[in-house]
Amino acid sequence: MGFLAGFLGAVRTGLWDGAPAPLLPLSRPRRLRWLPHVVVSVIALGVALTGTDAMSNGYRLGVELGVLAGFAQGVALVLALWRPVPAWWLSLAGTVVAAVMARAHLVGTAPPGPNWPWSVPAITAHVLVLFFLSLRMSTYVAIGALALTGLTTFFVEGVVGGGPYTATGVTSVTVFVVAVLLGTALRGSREARTQLVEQESLTAEERSRRTLLEERSRIARELHDVVAHHMSVISIQAQVAPHLVENPSDELRENLDGIRQNALEALTELRRVLGVLRSENPGDPYGLGAPGTGAAPHAPQPTLDRLEALVENTRAAGLTVTTEIDGEVLPLAPGVELSAYRIVQEALSNALRHAPGSMVRVELTHFPRGLQIRVVNSAPRRPAPPSPGAGHGLLGMRERAVMLGGTLMAMETSCGGFTVAAFLPRAGTDASEGLPHGNGNGNGSGNANGTRTGRPPGPKNRTGDTS
Repeated sequence: MGFLAGFLGAVRTGLWDGAPAPLLPLSRPRRLRWLPHVVVSVIALGVALTGTDAMSNGYRLGVELGVLAGFAQGVALVLALWRPVPAWWLSLAGTVVAAVMARAHLVGTAPPGPNWPWSVPAITAHVLVLFFLSLRMSTYVAIGALALTGLTTFFVEGVVGGGPYTATGVTSVTVFVVAVLLGTALRGSREARTQLVEQESLTAEERSRRTLLEERSRIARELHDVVAHHMSVISIQAQVAPHLVENPSDELRENLDGIRQNALEALTELRRVLGVLRSENPGDPYGLGAPGTGAAPHAPQPTLDRLEALVENTRAAGLTVTTEIDGEVLPLAPGVELSAYRIVQEALSNALRHAPGSMVRVELTHFPRGLQIRVVNSAPRRPAPPSPGAGHGLLGMRERAVMLGGTLMAMETSCGGFTVAAFLPRAGTDASEGLPHGNGNGNGSGNANGTRTGRPPGPKNRTGDTS
């Protein structure tokens, strides 16, 4: 009973004040967007004209009533494009009124008589009206409209009756059922496609968010050693400082003890944070590779001092790599050194995967304000195999640069290669206004030896892989 009451309530609400879903027009080409409306209007005109003839001559209603009844079906068909429920009411009411008015004229008609109570034009109009209604309204409303149409048809034909006529009740209701089934199926298919597109959009957004969080977690795991080292140094210096001063005051001892205690507490909290970050993949504590292949927990994080070893490993993998270091080498913050090494490592890894056999040039330029990194590879000499990587290497590089207040750009060169250019502030805290002018700032493209060859056609995303 509860289901039946809910069903009847939904039908009543939908058939009285239900709002229809929009009728999707054709989108390509744009000049055909309104083609369905034009076709339906032409059909409606034909229904109105043939319906007028059927009502005037077949049902013997006269010209005035015949025109009114015929054009009522045509108007209902056009109205169904925007308001299918009122159009259904108009079509059904027009048919019933015409059938009842024609009953008196059918008594003296010789058999077999006209099609009654549904004429062919009326069936055509009502089929399309029910199709549009089921296409744009809920299934409950479509079934309710079909049921009321069937009940009304059999009441007029079976109870009211008339003179000699060709019964069309069973045929018309059968056609109406087919129209409702077809419209409901198309509506369900459209809703399924819409939900699939929405789900794919949500999945892509969630994947992008997850990738970003994974990269930030990976960077945080790497920077843990840098921060822990500084806190350990602070703790040791605070412990040793009283022994470097003759007769240190109690206040000095108390302050140094407080500094040491705070440093130890900070180290404890850092260990807890790192434990949370490691818990997702205990076999890869630093997030540097597949499970079981990550760096050892106590291994020091790499710096630019290991750049030559990184380049040699890349050469051994089949790339021709040259390096160039310009400018006065000044001390860099540990986090800047680590991020610079990882950016170069990621750029070389991308070149190895996506440009096999290419020539790569690594440029490090030291400026008073920071370090500029530029890695340029030429076009690949052979097709690149499918990459097994995670596909977010460029995202990780950008996160490292932004974290330090720097910038990073990646773009295709005019000769078919690729350029990665980054600028990292020396202290890793000041936001850079852009890359220094005039030395590989990423606005020009590079060839195999790193010389400028012109402006590239524009940025183009390149799938990177985590090293």
